[in-house]
Amino acid sequence: MRLTDEQVSTIHDTVTELLGERARVYLFGSRVDDGRHGGDIDLYIEAPELDEPRTRIQARLQRMLWTRLGPRRIDLLIRSADETLRPIHRDALEQGIRL
Repeated sequence: MRLTDEQVSTIHDTVTELLGERARVYLFGSRVDDGRHGGDIDLYIEAPELDEPRTRIQARLQRMLWTRLGPRRIDLLIRSADETLRPIHRDALEQGIRL
């Protein structure tokens, strides 16, 4: 996994702050592969419920992560527990690493 312990902690703490203790965060995509270079940070997040529209949560989380990690490309895939598990969600879970 190509994230530092500090970055992992920052991501986890930020998601928990916004979505609560029961939210789960997974890193997927190129950052999972230690043999690759560069790439954005792809995060799949499962939350028990979303109290606001998904786009608002994504925008808030994006801003918070940019502030705390510095400006970088971060792709967010957020799913609530009552949402159907789609193929993209399955792929992220199968290929991802829980943070």
